Amino acid sequence: MSAPLKPSGAAVVVRNLRRSYGERIVIDSLNLRIERGEFVALLGESGCGKTTLLRALSGLDPINGGSIDGPRLPAVVFQEPRLLPWETLSRNVALGLAPGPQSLAAAQAALAEVGLGERLEDWPRNLSGGQAQRVALARALVQEPQLLLLDEPFAALDALTRIKMQRLVKHLIERHQPGVLLVTHDVDEAIALADRALIMRGGAIAAEYRVTEASRPALRETLLAQLGVDADTAADTATH
Repeated sequence: MSAPLKPSGAAVVVRNLRRSYGERIVIDSLNLRIERGEFVALLGESGCGKTTLLRALSGLDPINGGSIDGPRLPAVVFQEPRLLPWETLSRNVALGLAPGPQSLAAAQAALAEVGLGERLEDWPRNLSGGQAQRVALARALVQEPQLLLLDEPFAALDALTRIKMQRLVKHLIERHQPGVLLVTHDVDEAIALADRALIMRGGAIAAEYRVTEASRPALRETLLAQLGVDADTAADTATH
Protein backbone atom coordinates (compact mmCIF):
# COMPACT_ATOMS: atom_id res chain seq x y z
CA MET A 1 0.00 0.00 0.00
CA SER A 2 1.48 3.35 -1.04
CA ALA A 3 1.96 6.15 1.48
CA PRO A 4 -0.64 8.96 1.35
CA LEU A 5 0.34 12.06 -0.54
CA LYS A 6 1.46 14.90 1.68
CA PRO A 7 -0.84 17.94 1.55
CA SER A 8 0.70 21.03 0.03
CA GLY A 9 1.33 24.31 1.82
CA ALA A 10 2.73 25.35 5.16
CA ALA A 11 1.33 24.20 8.48
CA VAL A 12 2.96 27.18 10.19
CA VAL A 13 5.36 29.98 9.26
CA VAL A 14 7.27 31.88 11.97
CA ARG A 15 9.05 35.11 11.08
CA ASN A 16 11.51 37.00 13.30
CA LEU A 17 9.85 35.75 16.47
CA ARG A 18 10.82 37.43 19.72
CA ARG A 19 9.78 36.41 23.23
CA SER A 20 11.10 37.87 26.44
CA TYR A 21 10.33 37.70 30.14
CA GLY A 22 11.08 41.15 31.46
CA GLU A 23 14.69 41.92 30.57
CA ARG A 24 15.50 38.31 29.70
CA ILE A 25 15.22 37.53 25.98
CA VAL A 26 14.38 33.85 25.46
CA ILE A 27 13.65 33.81 21.72
CA ASP A 28 15.20 36.34 19.35
CA SER A 29 14.74 36.66 15.57
CA LEU A 30 13.62 33.04 15.17
CA ASN A 31 12.41 31.89 11.77
CA LEU A 32 10.74 28.55 11.11
CA ARG A 33 8.54 26.95 8.47
CA ILE A 34 6.88 23.54 8.82
CA GLU A 35 5.07 22.05 5.85
CA ARG A 36 1.82 20.11 6.04
CA GLY A 37 2.73 16.45 6.52
CA GLU A 38 6.29 17.28 7.66
CA PHE A 39 7.63 15.94 10.97
CA VAL A 40 10.16 18.29 12.59
CA ALA A 41 12.09 17.51 15.79
CA LEU A 42 13.44 20.35 17.92
CA LEU A 43 16.47 19.65 20.13
CA GLY A 44 18.50 21.85 22.41
CA GLU A 45 19.94 22.17 25.86
CA SER A 46 17.59 22.87 28.76
CA GLY A 47 16.69 26.55 28.92
CA CYS A 48 17.39 27.27 25.25
CA GLY A 49 13.75 28.23 24.54
CA LYS A 50 12.23 25.04 23.10
CA THR A 51 9.19 24.95 25.36
CA THR A 52 8.80 28.72 25.10
CA LEU A 53 8.59 28.37 21.31
CA LEU A 54 6.04 25.57 21.60
CA ARG A 55 3.92 27.63 24.01
CA ALA A 56 4.03 30.59 21.62
CA LEU A 57 2.97 28.39 18.70
CA SER A 58 0.14 26.91 20.76
CA GLY A 59 -1.18 30.34 21.75
CA LEU A 60 -0.51 29.73 25.44
CA ASP A 61 2.10 32.53 25.59
CA PRO A 62 2.06 35.96 23.92
CA ILE A 63 4.92 37.06 21.69
CA ASN A 64 6.85 40.34 21.85
CA GLY A 65 7.71 40.66 18.19
CA GLY A 66 7.57 38.98 14.80
CA SER A 67 4.68 36.89 13.53
CA ILE A 68 3.22 33.39 13.59
CA ASP A 69 1.16 32.47 10.54
CA GLY A 70 -0.65 29.27 11.43
CA PRO A 71 -3.75 27.86 13.10
CA ARG A 72 -5.07 29.86 16.04
CA LEU A 73 -5.46 26.72 18.18
CA PRO A 74 -3.16 23.90 17.04
CA ALA A 75 -3.45 20.49 18.67
CA VAL A 76 -1.00 19.89 21.54
CA VAL A 77 0.10 16.72 23.36
CA PHE A 78 1.99 17.47 26.57
CA GLN A 79 4.29 15.30 28.67
CA GLU A 80 1.32 14.71 31.01
CA PRO A 81 -1.88 13.40 29.38
CA ARG A 82 -4.04 16.07 31.10
CA LEU A 83 -7.22 13.98 30.93
CA LEU A 84 -10.32 15.03 32.84
CA PRO A 85 -10.78 12.38 35.55
CA TRP A 86 -14.56 12.91 35.76
CA GLU A 87 -15.12 12.19 32.04
CA THR A 88 -15.05 8.88 30.19
CA LEU A 89 -12.34 8.25 27.60
CA SER A 90 -14.70 8.92 24.70
CA ARG A 91 -15.80 12.24 26.21
CA ASN A 92 -12.20 13.22 26.91
CA VAL A 93 -11.38 12.69 23.25
CA ALA A 94 -14.49 14.59 22.12
CA LEU A 95 -13.46 17.72 24.06
CA GLY A 96 -13.22 20.64 21.69
CA LEU A 97 -15.57 19.11 19.12
CA ALA A 98 -19.09 20.42 18.62
CA PRO A 99 -21.43 18.47 20.94
CA GLY A 100 -23.55 15.78 19.35
CA PRO A 101 -23.55 12.20 18.08
CA GLN A 102 -21.08 13.00 15.30
CA SER A 103 -18.42 14.14 17.76
CA LEU A 104 -18.82 11.01 19.88
CA ALA A 105 -18.60 8.85 16.77
CA ALA A 106 -15.39 10.65 15.78
CA ALA A 107 -14.00 10.14 19.30
CA GLN A 108 -14.81 6.44 19.15
CA ALA A 109 -13.03 6.11 15.80
CA ALA A 110 -10.00 7.98 17.19
CA LEU A 111 -9.81 5.70 20.24
CA ALA A 112 -9.99 2.67 17.95
CA GLU A 113 -7.04 4.10 15.99
CA VAL A 114 -4.88 4.13 19.12
CA GLY A 115 -5.94 0.63 20.19
CA LEU A 116 -8.48 1.60 22.85
CA GLY A 117 -11.68 1.07 20.93
CA GLU A 118 -12.96 -1.36 23.56
CA ARG A 119 -12.67 1.15 26.40
CA LEU A 120 -14.90 4.01 25.32
CA GLU A 121 -16.74 4.26 28.64
CA ASP A 122 -13.73 3.54 30.85
CA TRP A 123 -12.19 6.18 33.13
CA PRO A 124 -8.73 7.80 33.09
CA ARG A 125 -7.91 6.39 36.54
CA ASN A 126 -7.90 2.87 35.09
CA LEU A 127 -5.22 3.59 32.47
CA SER A 128 -1.50 3.00 32.46
CA GLY A 129 0.79 5.89 31.53
CA GLY A 130 1.11 4.70 27.95
CA GLN A 131 -2.63 4.20 27.57
CA ALA A 132 -3.32 7.70 28.93
CA GLN A 133 -0.93 9.17 26.35
CA ARG A 134 -2.76 7.21 23.64
CA VAL A 135 -5.97 8.94 24.70
CA ALA A 136 -4.22 12.33 24.65
CA LEU A 137 -2.96 11.58 21.13
CA ALA A 138 -6.45 10.54 20.01
CA ARG A 139 -7.86 13.78 21.46
CA ALA A 140 -5.34 15.79 19.43
CA LEU A 141 -5.77 13.95 16.13
CA VAL A 142 -9.58 13.77 16.24
CA GLN A 143 -9.50 17.48 15.36
CA GLU A 144 -7.64 16.68 12.10
CA PRO A 145 -5.20 19.49 12.96
CA GLN A 146 -3.13 21.44 10.48
CA LEU A 147 -0.38 21.64 13.12
CA LEU A 148 0.38 19.17 15.93
CA LEU A 149 2.72 20.17 18.76
CA LEU A 150 4.32 17.39 20.83
CA ASP A 151 6.01 18.52 24.06
CA GLU A 152 8.18 15.56 25.13
CA PRO A 153 5.10 13.31 25.16
CA PHE A 154 7.04 10.09 25.87
CA ALA A 155 9.52 11.36 28.47
CA ALA A 156 7.64 9.89 31.45
CA LEU A 157 7.15 6.44 29.87
CA ASP A 158 9.29 3.35 30.37
CA ALA A 159 11.64 2.40 27.52
CA LEU A 160 9.46 -0.34 25.98
CA THR A 161 6.26 1.73 26.12
CA ARG A 162 8.14 4.69 24.66
CA ILE A 163 9.22 2.64 21.63
CA LYS A 164 5.66 1.42 21.07
CA MET A 165 4.31 4.96 21.32
CA GLN A 166 6.91 6.28 18.88
CA ARG A 167 5.85 3.66 16.33
CA LEU A 168 2.19 4.48 16.87
CA VAL A 169 2.81 8.20 16.47
CA LYS A 170 4.77 7.67 13.27
CA HIS A 171 1.92 5.59 11.81
CA LEU A 172 -0.78 8.07 12.84
CA ILE A 173 1.12 11.09 11.54
CA GLU A 174 1.61 9.39 8.19
CA ARG A 175 -2.14 8.75 8.10
CA HIS A 176 -3.43 12.17 9.23
CA GLN A 177 -0.66 14.32 7.70
CA PRO A 178 -0.49 17.33 10.03
CA GLY A 179 2.66 19.37 10.26
CA VAL A 180 4.39 18.25 13.47
CA LEU A 181 6.83 19.92 15.83
CA LEU A 182 8.26 17.53 18.42
CA VAL A 183 10.19 19.03 21.34
CA THR A 184 12.53 16.36 22.68
CA HIS A 185 15.85 15.79 24.45
CA ASP A 186 16.19 12.35 22.87
CA VAL A 187 18.41 12.33 19.75
CA ASP A 188 17.48 8.76 18.88
CA GLU A 189 13.79 9.66 19.05
CA ALA A 190 14.36 12.66 16.81
CA ILE A 191 16.11 10.73 14.05
CA ALA A 192 13.65 7.82 14.28
CA LEU A 193 10.59 10.02 13.79
CA ALA A 194 11.53 13.25 12.07
CA ASP A 195 11.98 14.35 8.47
CA ARG A 196 14.07 17.25 9.74
CA ALA A 197 15.97 17.85 12.99
CA LEU A 198 16.60 21.36 14.32
CA ILE A 199 19.06 22.50 16.97
CA MET A 200 17.96 25.49 19.04
CA ARG A 201 20.58 27.63 20.70
CA GLY A 202 20.56 31.17 22.03
CA GLY A 203 16.89 31.65 21.29
CA ALA A 204 17.14 30.84 17.58
CA ILE A 205 17.48 27.89 15.22
CA ALA A 206 21.24 27.30 15.10
CA ALA A 207 21.33 24.31 12.74
CA GLU A 208 19.02 22.04 10.80
CA TYR A 209 19.48 18.63 9.23
CA ARG A 210 17.45 16.57 6.79
CA VAL A 211 16.85 13.07 8.17
CA THR A 212 17.07 10.18 5.70
CA GLU A 213 17.61 6.47 6.08
CA ALA A 214 21.17 6.84 4.81
CA SER A 215 22.00 9.83 7.01
CA ARG A 216 20.77 8.47 10.35
CA PRO A 217 23.98 6.79 11.66
CA ALA A 218 26.23 9.80 11.03
CA LEU A 219 23.50 12.27 11.96
CA ARG A 220 23.22 10.82 15.45
CA GLU A 221 26.85 11.72 16.21
CA THR A 222 26.44 15.15 14.60
CA LEU A 223 23.38 15.98 16.70
CA LEU A 224 25.03 14.75 19.90
CA ALA A 225 28.07 16.89 19.15
CA GLN A 226 25.83 19.91 18.54
CA LEU A 227 24.31 19.29 21.97
CA GLY A 228 27.72 18.97 23.60
CA VAL A 229 27.43 15.23 24.27
CA ASP A 230 30.08 12.65 23.41
CA ALA A 231 28.56 9.74 21.42
CA ASP A 232 30.32 7.11 23.58
CA THR A 233 29.03 8.75 26.74
CA ALA A 234 25.50 8.76 25.32
CA ALA A 235 25.77 5.06 24.48
CA ASP A 236 26.98 4.22 28.00
CA THR A 237 24.11 6.22 29.52
CA ALA A 238 21.55 4.45 27.35
CA THR A 239 22.67 1.02 28.53
CA HIS A 240 22.46 1.82 32.24
